[in-house]
Amino acid sequence: MPELPEVEALASFLRERAVGRAVARIDVAAVSALKTYDPPVTALQGLSVGGVTRHGKFLDLDVDGIHLVVHLARSGWLRWQEQVPTRPVRPGGRNPLAVRVHLDDGSGFDLTEAGSKKGLAVYVVRDPAEVPGIAALGPDPLDEAFTLEAFREIVGGRRTRIKGLLRDQKVIAGIGNVYSDEVLHAARMSPFKIAASLSDEEVRALYEAIGTTLRDAVERSPGPAAGAEKKTGLRVHGRTGQKCPVCGDTVREVSFADSSLQYCPTCQTGGKPLADRRLSRLLK
Repeated sequence: MPELPEVEALASFLRERAVGRAVARIDVAAVSALKTYDPPVTALQGLSVGGVTRHGKFLDLDVDGIHLVVHLARSGWLRWQEQVPTRPVRPGGRNPLAVRVHLDDGSGFDLTEAGSKKGLAVYVVRDPAEVPGIAALGPDPLDEAFTLEAFREIVGGRRTRIKGLLRDQKVIAGIGNVYSDEVLHAARMSPFKIAASLSDEEVRALYEAIGTTLRDAVERSPGPAAGAEKKTGLRVHGRTGQKCPVCGDTVREVSFADSSLQYCPTCQTGGKPLADRRLSRLLK
């Protein structure tokens, strides 16, 4: 799933390529991806892209005051084309194309989604806050207001595992399964540690790991190619069975119903592999 660094890379790319261009046409190939009807998607035609921003994992194009908001979900992506095909798209079928945006100079982009489980969502709204997911977002970890003191307040008193807290978009916006693994590895912290049990030093280490991990990922994310770059820059996530680049121990995995997490026992759990995923105990 594209997370904060990849969506930020897409926003930065579109600021350079799309801002100042008018929307010539929008083709909707997957009607299920369009979550709003007022204003209609056709209202964007003839209007100019004035800015591109990010809200957590949501991409927001301001088109003369009407916002085209996109959530790429688990397997969606934005594919830029210098010359967009002019032929009309055909709805339905197994085509991964969901929405195609034509700009007035012939360029544009496709919103695509692989796999059979579809979750990509497109909203056309007058205010981004009309999108429920945006209205419920917690603070952005790259915002100046996300200070160490603010993070202490977020963590303090929460009787939840730190892995789940980092992924909760209502608590902190933009971090998902991938970068929560990376952040916890950088902070040398067990994913099952209870948030309220963190010492002041651990809170500081986790706060610094969030900022460093996300900023480094943003810097190495080159626009639409960020999806591929994401995989090459990861240290533990998706690397089960490989060597930890820090200590050389074997990266291990805990599987859940619809996801999994990866971690290094030496760096994060005192050398002991995590046991049953439901009990969250350490093997003795």
